[in-house]
Amino acid sequence: MSNTYQPLNIPPAANERGGFEVLRCAIIEGELHLTLRPVFNEPNDWGRLFAEVARQVAHAYAHQDRFPQAETLARISSAFEAEMTSPSEVTSSVGPIGQG
Repeated sequence: MSNTYQPLNIPPAANERGGFEVLRCAIIEGELHLTLRPVFNEPNDWGRLFAEVARQVAHAYAHQDRFPQAETLARISSAFEAEMTSPSEVTSSVGPIGQG
């Protein structure tokens, strides 16, 4: 890993139509760090957002010929359910994230 922060580009539509960021995540020395803006009126809207993120991740892995979309979605769903049922032990508000 580089010692220089490597941010992603903002979505092209944001340049054209504006908008606001709702979630920013970074892996720093193997730990997840994030900031968020709780913009939704209902918490279930976060579930919809996370589902769309999972679909985009699955598409990206399939596009890179790393994993089929269905397998990626199943693995994400399984890991999400496991973490929600029995969270990993953490030393702060976020825990270590595996690299690889």
